[in-house]
Amino acid sequence: MAQIGTDIGAAKAFLEAGDVVGIPTETVYGLAGNALNPDAVLRIFAVKNRPSFDPLIVHTDSLEKVSQYVSYIPEAARQLAKIVWPGPLTVLLPKRDNIPDLVTSGLSSVAIRVPNHPLTLALLRSLNFPLAAPSANPFGYISPTTAQHVADQLGNQIPYVLDGGPCGIGLESTIIGFEDDQPTVYRLGGMALEQLTAIVGPLVVRDHSTSNPKAPGMLSSHYAPRKPVFMLQPGEQPGSVDDKTGALMFSEPLPGIPLENQLILSPNGNVVEAAKNLFAYLRQLDGMLVTQIYAQFLPNEGLGRAVNDRLRRAGTR
Repeated sequence: MAQIGTDIGAAKAFLEAGDVVGIPTETVYGLAGNALNPDAVLRIFAVKNRPSFDPLIVHTDSLEKVSQYVSYIPEAARQLAKIVWPGPLTVLLPKRDNIPDLVTSGLSSVAIRVPNHPLTLALLRSLNFPLAAPSANPFGYISPTTAQHVADQLGNQIPYVLDGGPCGIGLESTIIGFEDDQPTVYRLGGMALEQLTAIVGPLVVRDHSTSNPKAPGMLSSHYAPRKPVFMLQPGEQPGSVDDKTGALMFSEPLPGIPLENQLILSPNGNVVEAAKNLFAYLRQLDGMLVTQIYAQFLPNEGLGRAVNDRLRRAGTR
């Protein structure tokens, strides 16, 4: 079973030996391995049972180091990174040959970011290689936001989880690229579109795809509990319910469902608080004695868009 602790030296030793470990970020916990070592990258795919056509995000600790792994940084991307990093934004950039094709699923661009977590930044500074680190969960399941979540799901397959406390944001990073110098968002996430627009101007937002995604996290069915999830618009009432029905609501409980079977993302109606609680509450509902889950969409603004994206995909079957 994986050890949980705050020993950066222990995590470093496992990574340098080619193993994989759980690491904290401000978004979700990652399953990290040496991004320059194909065997370590294969280990990530094996532990997660992740399809090899779904690319990974590479993590490093500074914009200066990013230049070691990408062949070109558009000026707009450079200015954006200077403002946002460390932070919940991943940028798609043309990769250098030292990034294995396995990391990018054969694509010519690599998804890369500088995470905003003191323990992981210290770990990255101590290493002479970047870390490939998708979310530390079985592929397609709810992303982890605590070290214990990682240990519960993957603890029998990895040696160590670096414990940085609960994730501050609780949603994966937003992913942006620059197609013909046009800022293009490939995944909604922990940085709101309004924040990006204020920096880079008008955005194109790509829908997720069902296969061969251009960027991580674009598959249509993802982040899902094992129990069926049915989505409700604000004010919409569910169909058939019974005492085995659960609900994940934005700010108020749903009539007709036992209160003990319901979790409220933000009693104050705060989308940031709702985003932080999303994955932990989905996981909690999945562990309850319920057979189905109704979930309510949030207002489609700010981080509410990213929460709705995750809920939509959690309900895809």
